[in-house]
Amino acid sequence: MDAATFDRTATTDHPVLDVLAGRWSPRAFDATAPIDEQKLSSALEAARWSPSANNIQPWKFIVARRGTPEHAAISASLMGFNQAWAPAAAVLIVAVATTHDAAGNEIPTALYDLGQAVAHLSVQAHHDGLVVHQMTGFDPAAVAAHFGLPQNERPFTVTALGEFGDLDALPEALRERETAPRTRRPIAESLIVNA
Repeated sequence: MDAATFDRTATTDHPVLDVLAGRWSPRAFDATAPIDEQKLSSALEAARWSPSANNIQPWKFIVARRGTPEHAAISASLMGFNQAWAPAAAVLIVAVATTHDAAGNEIPTALYDLGQAVAHLSVQAHHDGLVVHQMTGFDPAAVAAHFGLPQNERPFTVTALGEFGDLDALPEALRERETAPRTRRPIAESLIVNA
């Protein structure tokens, strides 16, 4: 089953942009398709133009293409069932938060701003026909050590990015998760106050 015949569009309670309703986090990646470099560049450009407090832009990315030692190192850092599917992705991107400035002062919005940058990246990539899956199941210390990151640069997530692959190639438990109905809690359960 390919992306064209596998519709995961969310049934929303209120209208949202098509790109948001259609975005989901698959685990089936085409292990042979190379990354479309223009689409990757556009995704990174979207992250670049993400908002941040005081325009500090406290994010950096490690971009590793399949077949490189960098991709292999990130793949080796993955934990649990992420190792069963994520190495097939054409690109693995480590999102790194710059948590302190050059003077050692904490950047309190670093993780929030990094999250916005990755969200912009993922929406742009989805818009361009790529699939994206973000994960926290990896060893940040191993990634930091391998890439020689300074103490103020914290690897926070790994994003798998590439072309949609064959669902049938996934282990059964993961295939079931891919095809299970999409759900979200009602908006009311997320609102502390709605006056």
